[in-house]
Formats: sequence, C-alpha cells, structure tokens
Amino acid sequence: MLHTAYIAMGSNIGDRELNLLRAVAELGKLPGSKITALSAFYETEPVGPPQDNYLNAALRLATDLEPAELLGKLQRIERDSFDRKRETKWGPRRMDLDILLFDDLILDTPDLVIPHPRLHERRFALAPLKEIAPDAIHPGLGKTVSQLLRAAPNTGKVRKV
Repeated sequence: MLHTAYIAMGSNIGDRELNLLRAVAELGKLPGSKITALSAFYETEPVGPPQDNYLNAALRLATDLEPAELLGKLQRIERDSFDRKRETKWGPRRMDLDILLFDDLILDTPDLVIPHPRLHERRFALAPLKEIAPDAIHPGLGKTVSQLLRAAPNTGKVRKV
C-alpha cells in the first residue's frame, strides 16, 4: 500500500543548497518510494542556540515504507551521508530530515511522533510545506497547512530563495 509522507529538510552547515540537493537524491533512492513534489528552498532564521541561518525545503514522498521504517531510513541518510551527530538539541547540522505528516496518521511512540509535534509552531517547516500541500490536513488539529501557517507565531524570518 502506498502512503503519502511529507518530509522537512534543513541544513545550516557547509554548502546548504548542495546538502539539500544531495538529500533529495538520497530520498529518491529509498526502496518502494518516489518523490512526487519538492518545494523551493527557504532561508530561515534558526530556532534554538545561536547558529547560522538554515536552508529549508519540504517534499512529498509516495512510499510503501511504514512510519518506523521511514524514520530509520531518514536517520541513516542523516548519519551516513551527512555525518550527523546528535550532540546539541536544536543545534547546527549539515542535514535534518523530519517526518511532518504521514497519511492522516496520528502516532505517539517514544521514537516517533506524527504529525511532527511542533509543526504548527514552525513557519520554517510550514512555508515550504504550504507550497506543495496547502490543503493537507493536520489530523490532530483539523486545520489545513495554509491555516496553520497563517496562525503560526512569528519566530524569525522565512524567505524563499
């Protein structure tokens, strides 16, 4: 069965644009999966400790992977392709991949929460997501991505590049 997953991508170390493009390429190689939409790139101010600005994007993935399998594949890409080490919460990173939405699933486990628990607060995730899925419904809040973006707190600049 094919699922629809929305993935957020972010980078603020090294060549941010190249990092996003490499992540798209890696996600395109996932077994039983196909990228069906990709947003533009957005420069955003960081949330968390002082650090350089991010480039963020979102993509839609048609996949036969289940949520936990997909999470494992995303973490493998972060680790193996981008040498991601989880040392500082919300710290700088070459690549961050997050599952924002997965079908209309609501999931809360120790390892994975879907929809992403802070999606509705994060303009840097909502702006690119709105570009590819403005009418996608947040299953926990019952609002569209467009509605969530309009109501999201202003936590920093989000600029399409």
